[in-house]
Amino acid sequence: MIALQVIQTAKDTNERLTEKNPIPGTAIKKSVDLSVDTSKTYQSIVGFGGAFTEAAAYTLSLMSREKRAEVLKSYFDPVEGLNYNIGRVHIHSCDFALENYTYVKEYDIALESFSIERDFKWVIPMIKDAEAVRNDKIDLLASPWSPPAWMKTNNEMNHGGQLKEEYMPVWAKYYTKFIEAYENQGLSIWGITVQNEPAAVQVWDSCIYSGEEERDFVKNHLGPTMVSEGYEDKKILVWDHNRDIIVERASAVLSDPEAAKYVWGTGIHWYVSEAFENVGKVHELFPDKHLLFTEGCQEGGVHLKDWSVGERYGRNIIGDLNNWNEGFLDWNLTLNEMGGPNHVGNYCDAPIISDTQEDVLHYNSSYYYIGHFSKYITPDSKRVHVNCEDHDLYVTAFKRPDKKVVLVIMNEKDIDKTITFNIDEIYSEIAMLPHSIVTVIL
Repeated sequence: MIALQVIQTAKDTNERLTEKNPIPGTAIKKSVDLSVDTSKTYQSIVGFGGAFTEAAAYTLSLMSREKRAEVLKSYFDPVEGLNYNIGRVHIHSCDFALENYTYVKEYDIALESFSIERDFKWVIPMIKDAEAVRNDKIDLLASPWSPPAWMKTNNEMNHGGQLKEEYMPVWAKYYTKFIEAYENQGLSIWGITVQNEPAAVQVWDSCIYSGEEERDFVKNHLGPTMVSEGYEDKKILVWDHNRDIIVERASAVLSDPEAAKYVWGTGIHWYVSEAFENVGKVHELFPDKHLLFTEGCQEGGVHLKDWSVGERYGRNIIGDLNNWNEGFLDWNLTLNEMGGPNHVGNYCDAPIISDTQEDVLHYNSSYYYIGHFSKYITPDSKRVHVNCEDHDLYVTAFKRPDKKVVLVIMNEKDIDKTITFNIDEIYSEIAMLPHSIVTVIL
C-alpha cells in the first residue's frame, strides 16, 4: 500500500494548509472521476511570488520588527512559508507608491542624474531581507507604469499619454540603467516588461501603446539597447495586461520576427476577463514563446474573511496553468488596514493585511489558496496531463524535479464531493469539503 500526502484548506473549518492523515493508494484498477498521466508533459514552472511595491515596503516599515519579520517568513521561507522564489518591482513610481516620482531630473536625456536612492529607504531592504529568509536570490521582474512626465505627450505621469518618439532611445536606456543599479546592489533582475497595462488610461501612473507601437519600440529601441548594454540575457515580456485581448496584442509583436527575437514571452493580468483559453491560444500561435502571470489582486479595498477572494485566486491560477502559464506573480505582498497606501486612493486587498494601527497581521483566504500551489509546485516542475469528468472541479497536476507528483483539486461548490482518481498506476479517493482546496502529493 502506498500513502499519499494530503494538505487541505476549507471554509467554515480551522483547516488552513493543514496536513491531513495520508490517504492510501493501490495498484488495483478502478473507475475514476479524475486521471493524471505523467507521461504527457507540458510547460515548466518558473515560480511563484508577489510584488515588492513601495506601498508594501513602507507599510512593513510601520509594523513592529517581529511582525515585519513574520510577513517575510510567511512568504519566503521555503518550509514554513509559501516558498516564494520570484518577485516584481516597479521602475520608479506606480499607483502603489506614496507619490509620483522618477529616478532622473527633468530633461536629463543623458541620464547622468539617474539614481535609485529612494528605493534604498524601503523597497531594497525588503527585498534583501526576503532573500535572507529564503537563503537564496529572488528573481525580479521589473515593470514601468509610466515614463517621466517630460518624455510623454500629456506631460504628466498619470492619465495615460504616450511616449514621445524623440525620447524612445532615452527611455530604452532607462531600463538598462535600472537593471545596472539594482544588480549593483546584488539583486537579480530576471526580466522586464515593456509597459504595465499599455491599453489602460488610468488616473495613476500609466502610458498607452498600441500593439504596433509596442512592437516598434521593442524592435527599434528596447531590444537593441538591451543587447548593446549587455543585457540580452534578461527576459523581455510584452503586453503585461488582461486576457481579453491578449491574442491580438501578443500577435502584434510576436508575428514580427525582428521584434519577436528580443521577446521571451507575454505577461498576463486577471482583471476584466477569465478567458483562460485566450492564454492557451497565444501558446498555440507562438509555441516557442513563454507566458507568465504578472499581476492580480482583489480590487476595492480590504476583504477580510471573504472566502470568494481565495477561490478567485485558485480558479485563476489553475485556469492559467492549464493554458501554458509558467508562473504566478501576485500584486502587493502586503497592504495596510485601508488597502493602501496608494497615491490616488486605488485601494486593493493583499493576501496579508498589515494593520499599522494595531500592529496585527490578517491572513486572507488568498494567502492559503496560493500556498496550495507555491509551497509544493517547485521551480522546474512540469505540468502533466489531467482528465477530470467532474466539471465542477478545478484541477491541475505537476511532476517535480524530485519525481514527486503534485495534484491540486479545488471544490467551489456548496456540497461535499468524494473523488476517485488515479496518478498513473496508483488509484485512490479523497473526500472534499464544500469550498475547499486540496493538494495531494504522491
